[in-house]
Amino acid sequence: MSARVPVTPIDAAEISTYDHVTDVLVIGYGCAGASAALEADAGGAEVILLERQSGGGGSSALSGGEMYLGGGTAIQEACGFTDTAEDMEGFLLAALGPDADQAKVGLYSRESVAHYQWLVDHGVPFKPSLWDSPTWVPPTDDGLMWMGENAYPFNEIATPAPRGHRVTSDGFGGKVLMAVLSEAVDKTDVAVHTDTAALRLIVDGDRVVGVVARHFQETVTYRARRGVVLTTGGFADNKEMLAQHAPQLVGRGVNSDGGDDGRGIVIAQAVGAAVKHMSAGQVGISLVPGMMVRGMIVDGVGQRFINEDVYPGLVGQAALFKHNLNVWVILDEQAYEEVPVEERWGVQPHFVAETLGELEREIGMPEGALQTTVGEYNRFAERGEDPYFHKSARWLRPLRSPFAAIDVQRGMAPPEYGDSAGSGGAEVFTIGGVHTTVDGRVLNLDGDPIPGLFAAGRATSGLHSWGYISGTSLGDGTFFGRRAGIAASADE
Repeated sequence: MSARVPVTPIDAAEISTYDHVTDVLVIGYGCAGASAALEADAGGAEVILLERQSGGGGSSALSGGEMYLGGGTAIQEACGFTDTAEDMEGFLLAALGPDADQAKVGLYSRESVAHYQWLVDHGVPFKPSLWDSPTWVPPTDDGLMWMGENAYPFNEIATPAPRGHRVTSDGFGGKVLMAVLSEAVDKTDVAVHTDTAALRLIVDGDRVVGVVARHFQETVTYRARRGVVLTTGGFADNKEMLAQHAPQLVGRGVNSDGGDDGRGIVIAQAVGAAVKHMSAGQVGISLVPGMMVRGMIVDGVGQRFINEDVYPGLVGQAALFKHNLNVWVILDEQAYEEVPVEERWGVQPHFVAETLGELEREIGMPEGALQTTVGEYNRFAERGEDPYFHKSARWLRPLRSPFAAIDVQRGMAPPEYGDSAGSGGAEVFTIGGVHTTVDGRVLNLDGDPIPGLFAAGRATSGLHSWGYISGTSLGDGTFFGRRAGIAASADE
């Protein structure tokens, strides 16, 4: 988004005629926009769905396809797990960071089983099988995976159950999710207008009543009788906004379709919208979780800083925000060999040494740093204990020569993420945005709803604060997208 493109709203009195009039106008055709359009249509509203690209999908289509769902879904039960909404809520409130949205987390958890069924009823496929070790994305088509629920401290906060529901796919599942939702949209009366970018909102008094957009070189006006729903994504592709709100994400690789420019957020701000957690971001660091969990991850002076069996996204946030990605995976030959070949993603150690002293010198760590850390680790691992960070006994054993080190800043991400070279070892996206109610109503600085304006997905602050768990973008995008569509369709 260029700073030269105005974002201030236009008074409806300045619009003599509209090019298009509808009940509900949804802006952005990712998973949140598709869900909003489907529910607004089901509520009897006339719906237009705008998309700046030539087709739907957005960043949702490029995602891994995990959806965080629980409370006792059919997939959980088929895999032999009992779960409750209370345990799901307890885990999410702990994992999503301080000031995670309690109202949203609670509602999302209580209605998760029903939301799972809504997805299945629309044709989203999930396979009833479990992938049972830490990973970003399983190399199989297993439909259920752990997201760190069984790792400390979360296993002491809520009864663990795997809740990562992965859309059945060859590779990343986001493309399958969007294909299914797009097919569902095609079966409705929703009018999809592609190659159309929203520029400025139109207001009548304090009410949002439409949008001015650009279709190629033509300016187009849209009137929404009931509501405008912003589902335009985050702002990871906007360097100016990143520098302003989330400077630690600047210069990193971006996990998006290239269109997360924050336009929806700023045009909402221009009509008085409040924002939350704009400094927060998800950090996918370039490491193989299967290697890290069998060894350890340390900072630049050789000290562990987290239990390696936790959800790798939380490791990534700690690595970037607390250690500026100056972190290393330390492992031995046995740990490397135990990782199945298909999970290694071609990652090779950057340094190999017979002794920890040699490895310290090769890395450039202080003398004795790794020797002390590995010595303490091994001393307790002999007994299946980790009193420092409480890694599960399943992954504990003493590390023996020869040793290896992987520089996360030079590591490789899974093939679907592309080569991480030049990204500083991380792929990021933003998780802050406009402040909304559980029904997607956009709130102003006084905490009051802005009439006629709704939002969902990564354009909002969603469930999150400073934590992130995979599946809570596609999950909350579809869930709160649905609620925004329902509320907008009923807003007379």
